[in-house]
Amino acid sequence: MTKMDPAPAAQRRIKAINNHLTPAASSHRSPSALLQPSPTAAEFALEQGYSVVLPEKLQTGKWNVYRSARHPLQLVTRFPDNPEIGTLHDNFVHATEVFRDYKYLGTRVRVDGTVGEYKWMTFGEAGAARSAIGSGLIHYGIEKGSCIGLYFINRPEWLIVDHACSAYSYISVPLYDTLGPDAVKYIVHHAVVQVVFCVPQTLNLLLSYLSEIPTIRLIVVVGGMDDQIPSIPSSSAVKVITYSQLFTQGSSNIQPFCPPKPNDVATICYTSGTTGTPKGAVLSHGNFIASVAGSTCTSNEVFGPSDTFLSYLPLAHIYERANQVFTVYYGIAVGFYQGDNMKLLDDIAALKPTIFVSVPRLYNRIYAGILTAVKTSGGLKERLFNAAYNAKRQALIHGKSPSPIWDRLVFNKIKEKLGGRVRLMTSGASPLSPDVMEFLKICFGARVSEGYGMTETTCIISCMDLDDNLCGHVGSANPACEIKLVDVPEMNYSSDDQPNPRGEICVRGPIIFQGYYKDEVQTREVIDEEGWLHTGDIGMWLPGGRLKIIDRKKNIFKLAQGEYIAPEKIENVYVKCKFVGQCFVYGDSFNASLVAIVAVDPDAMKAWAASEGIQHNDLAQLCNDPRTKAAVLADMDAVGRDAQLRGFEFVKALTLVPEPFTIENGLLTPTFKVKRPQAREYFGKAISDMYDELSRNDPTQKPL
Repeated sequence: MTKMDPAPAAQRRIKAINNHLTPAASSHRSPSALLQPSPTAAEFALEQGYSVVLPEKLQTGKWNVYRSARHPLQLVTRFPDNPEIGTLHDNFVHATEVFRDYKYLGTRVRVDGTVGEYKWMTFGEAGAARSAIGSGLIHYGIEKGSCIGLYFINRPEWLIVDHACSAYSYISVPLYDTLGPDAVKYIVHHAVVQVVFCVPQTLNLLLSYLSEIPTIRLIVVVGGMDDQIPSIPSSSAVKVITYSQLFTQGSSNIQPFCPPKPNDVATICYTSGTTGTPKGAVLSHGNFIASVAGSTCTSNEVFGPSDTFLSYLPLAHIYERANQVFTVYYGIAVGFYQGDNMKLLDDIAALKPTIFVSVPRLYNRIYAGILTAVKTSGGLKERLFNAAYNAKRQALIHGKSPSPIWDRLVFNKIKEKLGGRVRLMTSGASPLSPDVMEFLKICFGARVSEGYGMTETTCIISCMDLDDNLCGHVGSANPACEIKLVDVPEMNYSSDDQPNPRGEICVRGPIIFQGYYKDEVQTREVIDEEGWLHTGDIGMWLPGGRLKIIDRKKNIFKLAQGEYIAPEKIENVYVKCKFVGQCFVYGDSFNASLVAIVAVDPDAMKAWAASEGIQHNDLAQLCNDPRTKAAVLADMDAVGRDAQLRGFEFVKALTLVPEPFTIENGLLTPTFKVKRPQAREYFGKAISDMYDELSRNDPTQKPL
């Protein structure tokens, strides 16, 4: 019989086995000595530290798919310790059973017009309220699968309504309080929202365009008084009631739960984006459970009812929604802010949170505020701070425990700014400067972690391991997903780049959303045929299997001389400048240089003016002073040189403005990202004037 060659699949297996073997150099070597490492998941788990690398396809043999080293063989879909939790409803039922009498939702109560201490509702009480609200919706004939709008900022009723939606298989649809009436009208109509929970402030807005949102059947006013609800014409099909009325009606006839399945839709989360109409990301119960369960696998930290969490980031955004799934799972107490960011430090002092979640914008303010206070203290206090800071820094770098004397002498006072009990700080939404992260670790003595995610991935794509002392990256993959980098030739990024692969970040796994609601075209633009979500962010793999965000694919533009510019990267450098509160960098293919609009830091500007003896009536006058522009540009140049910006990445002209970019003036998204097209239009004249000035001073800068 003729000997036949092994089938291709068998050949691959034989080759893989042979690759582990080395020829025996002598007969006395042990069998284990015949083994050598080969690029398999096991070896890369050891070599890459936080990640393992797997081949995307056996046929191609390209090892480019990264997973968490904690779960290399199977992506996480459930909490390992409680695999029976498959939906948000299951998660809350678990909490009401395990943590029934522990405090859950807290608000500050007013006594004689003064805001006092926090008053708490237990998990058991919140569970009863959830049942009452859900039963009340059934009383009004709202059917399973209906969309329920939430049009108010963070407060206990927001979460209770959300829990009711999960228990009775409704779909929650957050309506951003900052989106404005046009966007709210669009979302209500697009998602066929039947019920809107609002507050008295947003009720009048809803009523003003009620005829334009005919899908609405019921409006529930949270915090409204029964005798202050405006009357609706009898011809209207819409009923307006208070939250307390709905609660009472539901409590009198509690209905059995109508539990969802993991693949059922939990929420349609509309993202404002920087252009166009809002897109509705459809997220399932399973998406949320997988995302949060995966993130809990990346830490050995123990959480429980003794922990306290401050809720002030918008619940309409995925970052805070995922945080709330996490708090429920661990039975963590959630205290709400008063609703005024200016009073946030007062709320922190009253609550004394142990977990503090924020965004770089606020961390940068904390960083700048502490440094300014240290510098103005001068003399002995400044030298003591620097000595303490450097001593703790060296200890952390070498993996040692710093002397407690430095906390007693210096840092305990700083810790009190966040209540004195914070042990975990996390950052998301945009990149956090490595300098700021290191500063937070040293000054607050807390574990600090940075994560990366988006609405379409139910928040967490990757997160730093809490034991990782290296800053300037966003960690390894959430154990509930896998990541690969895809070549972007027009930007010269390749997954074959050495020593660090680079490319567009693509994500796959149980955290990926079901698609954009009623928009198959845009869904296909971001999710390919093999299930990979294309994020539009450019990443680079660092040693140890750490992911670093280095660029943005969508917001790049080309200068006249052909150089590609990633403005967000440059803006993140310039915001370190002491004078810069916010920055918008602009350029186009008709001009050879970049210009910038800088919303100044008023305190830094006024302090500088005083030190220079510059008289001014107001901040606007100071911003227009040529001496101010020169000083700010010089400081930005210095910061740019420290960050090793390339020559064409430096701005050549700037306009200083006294007013910050805000959501209200249309220059920021609700996640505090600059709306670039709107900013370009808003500052159009200033941009044109800067280019005219550049062309007058340097003929080589004239537009092509």
